[in-house]
Amino acid sequence: MTNDAIDARLSRRARILPAVLLALAASACGGEKRAPADTTRAPSEARTANAPAACPGDNGGLTLPAGFCATIFADSLGHARHVVVAPNGDVYVNTWSGSYYPDKAPRPDGFLVALRDTNHDGTADVVQRFGATGAKGGHGGTGIALHGGALYAEEGATIVRYALPPAGGAPTAAAETIVSGMPLGGDHPMHPFAIDSAGGMYVDMGSATNSCQVKNRTLESPGRQPCTELTTRGGIWRFDAGKTGQAYSPSARWATGIRNAVGIAIAPDGSVYSTQHGRDQLGDNWPKLYTSQQGQDLPAEELLHIQQNGDYGWPYCYFDNTQAKLVLAPEFGGDGGKTVGQCAQKIAPVAYFPAHWAPDGLLFYTGAMFPASYKGGAFIAFHGSWNRAPGPQGGYKVAFVPFANGAPTAADKFDTFADGFAGGRMQPDAAAHRPVGLAQGPDGALYVTDDQRGRVWRVTYR
Repeated sequence: MTNDAIDARLSRRARILPAVLLALAASACGGEKRAPADTTRAPSEARTANAPAACPGDNGGLTLPAGFCATIFADSLGHARHVVVAPNGDVYVNTWSGSYYPDKAPRPDGFLVALRDTNHDGTADVVQRFGATGAKGGHGGTGIALHGGALYAEEGATIVRYALPPAGGAPTAAAETIVSGMPLGGDHPMHPFAIDSAGGMYVDMGSATNSCQVKNRTLESPGRQPCTELTTRGGIWRFDAGKTGQAYSPSARWATGIRNAVGIAIAPDGSVYSTQHGRDQLGDNWPKLYTSQQGQDLPAEELLHIQQNGDYGWPYCYFDNTQAKLVLAPEFGGDGGKTVGQCAQKIAPVAYFPAHWAPDGLLFYTGAMFPASYKGGAFIAFHGSWNRAPGPQGGYKVAFVPFANGAPTAADKFDTFADGFAGGRMQPDAAAHRPVGLAQGPDGALYVTDDQRGRVWRVTYR
């Protein structure tokens, strides 16, 4: 469940780590124990009733609930990360290159991609690249958003803004810099973000380390007391989307204790949610406290309801999905999940999921195309694990979390919505595709990106 979990780079890096890592591949706490999450159950009858079963083609290799169909909207775009869809139906994708991927050679063209389906057959027939090029030192990014008729995108340590042409398509004017100087390097260098209706821009500053150890990812290395990394990373920062020339500063931190919030979204009520990649290597780094099986199954991936000045626990705490509560991490005096300690004062997730699945995309569905029971619920794209060995890897799917009255209907339940991305090979370097980004079209269609081979699917309901 990490962003390192999401990346084949770390799968390769793991093979050169010490022998203890060779098996790797690349609020308040409390509450009663719940049953394990049902990771395979189909959506409820209310979501599939009276839906025709047949779809043209093979759904681009995906398995979907009855009545849903998918087309391959675009393919071979590069490492397609997050995605947005404009009111006119144009689709914009941010792609990424560099050390997280095997093909490190810079692109000669732009990393941002504009897609248009002119004949409305579910496939883009216009593909335009723009933005910073590899020849000029660019390497793209993850974050992308639309606000006020403009396109915002992450490019390395900056977030830039492009004015969109009246007719749509790729921007022609130069980009303006909104934020610069964001931290790079370490385990989580990307900066996904979301923008609310008032122009608040919420940006992930992922942690540089796994668990703030003195020696990162090392056997029984203690945690830094205090974890000074939290002053600059490991949280969500807030900037003004309407203001150019902002410089990154620790003073802009909005919420803390969030290891890596790759999925950030604004809910229908205007509040901010994010996913959290839980920490890795409990069993590998602390074998006296955790079995190999516990290292595989702990801790949970999380869905967080973000509050200003909220503290969600990292690195001092992790969410134990077998006990359904935050417990003290071993780097900071934890004893294998028995002690809660300071975690009683941290904010627990509103929903949680199996370990190491790597939640990378988050979208609240507000459209009218899908059955009514989807409205207001959250789709989450799980990029897939690298560190569930010796057991099978997991994730590599899109899940749906039903909401009611502004909260998940159950903290530990979700539906598998789209599966089959990995093509039967759930390994970071072998999976056919790995889902990352989610977006909703003006007609209510769902778009899903893949950063393994650069595919974009368009999912509709018939």
